[in-house]
Amino acid sequence: QVQLVESGGGLVQAGGSLRLSCAASGRTFSNYSMGWFRRAPGKERAFVAAISWSGGRTYYADSVKGRFTISRDNAKNTVYLQMHSLKHEDTGVYYCAATHRSVYLTHDYDYWGQGTQVTVSS
Repeated sequence: QVQLVESGGGLVQAGGSLRLSCAASGRTFSNYSMGWFRRAPGKERAFVAAISWSGGRTYYADSVKGRFTISRDNAKNTVYLQMHSLKHEDTGVYYCAATHRSVYLTHDYDYWGQGTQVTVSS
């Protein structure tokens, strides 16, 4: 089992920045690729970004490329999502998740956090 706890969400004006954190405990964190997903109001959970177990590879949804940066610190068992130039459409509940499989597909993730709300006012 891997337990994931997100933090760092909140209310921010459009154009602002936030950094989300996801703290992991349980099984060896560094064995897993980690992803961030977003559930916007009235929509399905969607892929935002992911990072390989070593941190050597990162992946982004087109909508966040150039604005969001995913990183991890395996010594601290934590993955981060730095978000800049936030837009109203970035509003949603952000979840971190752990996987041994595809980083893009929701159903390939084995463990999920409870989510943290990000609200971007326009």
